Amino acid sequence: MVHEMGAPHITRGPGDFGIAGGLRDEAVAAGAALPEVVGYWGDTATDLVVSLGLAGAAGDICVDGAIGSRTSALHDPYSDDATTRGHLYLDAQRIADHVVACTVAGIQAGFHVIGDRAVTEVVAGFEKAAAHLGQDAVRQGGHRLEHLEMVQADQMETLGALGLTASMQPLFEDWWGGPGGLYETRLGDRAHGMNAFASISRAGLHLAFGSDSPVTPFDPWAAVRAAVHHHDPAQGISPEAAFAAHTEGGWRAAGRDGGRIEPGAPAYLAAWDASGDPLAAGPGEPVSDDPVPTCVLTLVAGAAAYDGGGLLS
Repeated sequence: MVHEMGAPHITRGPGDFGIAGGLRDEAVAAGAALPEVVGYWGDTATDLVVSLGLAGAAGDICVDGAIGSRTSALHDPYSDDATTRGHLYLDAQRIADHVVACTVAGIQAGFHVIGDRAVTEVVAGFEKAAAHLGQDAVRQGGHRLEHLEMVQADQMETLGALGLTASMQPLFEDWWGGPGGLYETRLGDRAHGMNAFASISRAGLHLAFGSDSPVTPFDPWAAVRAAVHHHDPAQGISPEAAFAAHTEGGWRAAGRDGGRIEPGAPAYLAAWDASGDPLAAGPGEPVSDDPVPTCVLTLVAGAAAYDGGGLLS
């Protein structure tokens, strides 16, 4: 399954979903099995999202920017540039208005949020929406937050109580976390509490792992390994939990039931060739030297989309 985060600033327009959908239908009619695509439009135009049959007005509705470009919104200036605290694009009231509109329309709201100031606005916005609609209504909306890298314990509890999904990218932490990494360069000591997978999960948020491609590559086993072997062992999660976040978690984030291999389930699955057990080493244990598994078979709704190992020949 692919979650496509379209938005006005990164694609030509919502018509792209129609073009892509038509091409996909033609390919399927010709006998190809292509991945399931869940579409989101990162805009506040909820009527448009409903008319297009998309999953939500979510994804890249940006509350702030990125740490690398110093555009993530911070309470205090960047450690390596005291002249800026990043950019805040949405405040709590505008966030609340969007959450209310999406909840009433029966679609998912979601936001790109990274910096601590942006997280503060998001939490306040969801609290305003819950005060207006009721906590149960917001929970039933199944709303999501992309990235959620700089979130405090009390904020996690609030978001967990409102049933949010934290859609996160473990390779961000793997590539840019740890001593001397980009996050520490930009943020100093504030980098040490980032991407708190274990704490976020314990607070009741649903974890869904992905790539944010092309920012990091489609490499699910590398992401699972990164989530287990966090630079802070206290924030690493079990291999089983990381695997679930990168399989079942994505289906849950899309408001669908799936991502499990069991009798009667739709056959959306991949088979992998592994030299060892990729789920063997837990947090704080030595990272395996084995290469990540190689995909040899992919089934989409029971049809072979890829058979690199000749398993079905």
